[in-house]
Amino acid sequence: MTAPGWTESAVWYSVYPLGMTGALNTSAGSDGRPTHSLKRLEAWLDHLIALGCNGLLLGPIFTSKSHGYDTLDYFTIDPRLGDDADFDSLVQACRARGVRILLDGVFNHVSQDFPALQEALTSPDAETSGWFHIDYSTDPPTRLNFEGSDDLVRLNHANPGVVKLVSDVMRYWLARGIDGWRLDAAYAVDSEFWATVLPSVLAEYPDALFTGEVIHADLDQLKASTLQSVTAYELWKAIWSSLNDVNFFELDWTLTRHDELLDLLRPLTFIGNHDVTRITTMVGPQAAVMAMAILCTVGGMPSVYYGDEGGVEGTKYERPGGDDEIRPELPASPDDWRLPMPWMQDAYRALIALRRRHPWLVDARHKMVELTNERFVYNSTAGDEQLLVELDLEAGHSVVISDSTGEIYRFEGK
Repeated sequence: MTAPGWTESAVWYSVYPLGMTGALNTSAGSDGRPTHSLKRLEAWLDHLIALGCNGLLLGPIFTSKSHGYDTLDYFTIDPRLGDDADFDSLVQACRARGVRILLDGVFNHVSQDFPALQEALTSPDAETSGWFHIDYSTDPPTRLNFEGSDDLVRLNHANPGVVKLVSDVMRYWLARGIDGWRLDAAYAVDSEFWATVLPSVLAEYPDALFTGEVIHADLDQLKASTLQSVTAYELWKAIWSSLNDVNFFELDWTLTRHDELLDLLRPLTFIGNHDVTRITTMVGPQAAVMAMAILCTVGGMPSVYYGDEGGVEGTKYERPGGDDEIRPELPASPDDWRLPMPWMQDAYRALIALRRRHPWLVDARHKMVELTNERFVYNSTAGDEQLLVELDLEAGHSVVISDSTGEIYRFEGK
């Protein structure tokens, strides 16, 4: 499927709401009333616009047990974040500024306390028993978990009830004013499921965007899924590891594969998100700017993970609580944010501005001009348009970008 036309100019600001608003480790209060933390995001909308972004990509906001990816109710806002009025207010604030909204759809698995699952485990004759992979021959019944996590239970995507549930959830929030969905763990869901659900939802909401979380892009499976977009994890890996290993051959090879992906759909590109070590921690501040320059000069929809523009650092650990560093709280207002590296925000703004002046880059392909371990020069092209990008690690993380008029951006590192 083809991504909607408005995605041609989309630059996303990606937020993990439970972390950014400080709601993750709070309760809804002893009286059960919501905390209204979601309203804190409204104060950051002008910041993302000033940065050059025009889309808000939200992590989980539905009622969950802990981190948001263990859903308890797809139709309610997590009370740690707020309520329906807070969500409506955020949508209105985004609309007033021309900011698009994507929600995180966790449709591969649910919490072990998901009410329909508890009903199914109690009674194999329950209407919802087919929603899950449950072996009733054991005592107690066993269920199929997600990637070894006992608290995450996989849905049975071959069941018509699950097809209806996911379709209903998508339509409900699209009707409430969102612009599309990031489909969490889409790689773990059969392509046939997406090919059943997405066209039916698009028939009602033809301007919606669906981008799937995919780690390794199997082009045949992506064609079968009918997804319009996927997360470009292969490009992310090639960017940071090429910079760390001083090996631009890897980046050149991956950009060739990325070009093949662009022939099929419109990838969501990134150098940071809620699941990976922060880019500044990974490669250092100077190389982080170089990574952003690559992101802004290749095809796809670029996204900025909240805080990366200011040099926020954090390491992802494979242990309980291992995501805490990469999902930190930020102040209630950007006016109160003491950026770790203010100069980096200026670099991000300049590179996103360059991207906006050359909107054709969303469909750009790369052509290698010069390649060594330390130096990579490529043309970013689309039709008759062209930019020359020069990356030089030996010259202190130098970035030079030129068009037909001459040099239009330079970063010499610090």
